Amino acid sequence: MSERAIGFQYATVAQQREASTLGMWAFLATEVLFFGALIAAYLNYRIWLGDEFIAAASLTKVALGTANTAVLLTSSACMAMAVMTFEAGSKRAPVLWLTATALLGLAFVVIKASEWWLDYQEHLIPALNFDLARHGGVAEIFFVFYFCATGLHALHLLIGISIVAWLATAIGRGRIVPGGSTTRLVGLYWHFVDVVWIFLFPLIYLAGRNG
Repeated sequence: MSERAIGFQYATVAQQREASTLGMWAFLATEVLFFGALIAAYLNYRIWLGDEFIAAASLTKVALGTANTAVLLTSSACMAMAVMTFEAGSKRAPVLWLTATALLGLAFVVIKASEWWLDYQEHLIPALNFDLARHGGVAEIFFVFYFCATGLHALHLLIGISIVAWLATAIGRGRIVPGGSTTRLVGLYWHFVDVVWIFLFPLIYLAGRNG
């Protein structure tokens, strides 16, 4: 069924599109509250625990974090191109741009998994192998936030990759056509996940590295 088909609860296609867009923004608002609470807790501990908490950030792999930032920013550009070319009526270009978006998302996950493996080797994973004697309790608190934040972000990204892959397939098979809101809503979700990382990156990787 095409996304232009009108649900029984809607009077027009425009009303259905507006309701879908409002629903996505409401969902993203709840996600902002979710990640906002996590970031607020992080900032409180950063204030309370002072230099020790900030110093713990220097144990993160800033080169890998920077690489992942570049990957996600590029993926956002690809997603924007996918939406633009789809709304312009192209059939092949959106599929290619969406494929590139999904592949960049997978690249992010691979880099992040490699980073977590290095953290494991350095005994930086709380409740699993954290070297408390070497790094101290404050550093362990930092890495609790680190793994919660990056883990939840990676989960959201994996969901986004699955949705983008589905969208590319649906567009390629002609199941989704220009005029609806599906592509734009998927783009909103993807950009939101990227924006969350833009906040996490300086908080996690750049603290304690200002000289």
